[in-house]
Amino acid sequence: MQSLTKKAKEEVEKLNSADALIFTTEKQLKEYGDKISADKKAPIEEGLKKLKEAYASKNLDAIDAAQTELNTAWTAASEEMYKAAADSGQPQPGADGTGAGAGEHAQGGKTDDVTDVDFEEVK
Repeated sequence: MQSLTKKAKEEVEKLNSADALIFTTEKQLKEYGDKISADKKAPIEEGLKKLKEAYASKNLDAIDAAQTELNTAWTAASEEMYKAAADSGQPQPGADGTGAGAGEHAQGGKTDDVTDVDFEEVK
């Protein structure tokens, strides 16, 4: 029973991760799509399409492959965007905490203003 629960948890976590990556990718394509060249944007859109299909079918192996493909495509596009921003002297996306960044989704779009709070652990 324990291994079944662990497997179910892993499946849910993988599906949640895929869902978050789909959301973030769509958001970043809307925000930065015009700054990405067509040859870098096409692999992102193709990877997003594959990830959506894998997510819909709950194919965990296909999700892994699509996430890797999508992350690789974003890496190439990000390098291009950073180089273009550096060449033009513009601030780089994410440099001020407002642009695309790995922590943006996890932080709800904020990177500052951390507040410690008291909590009580309930068992």
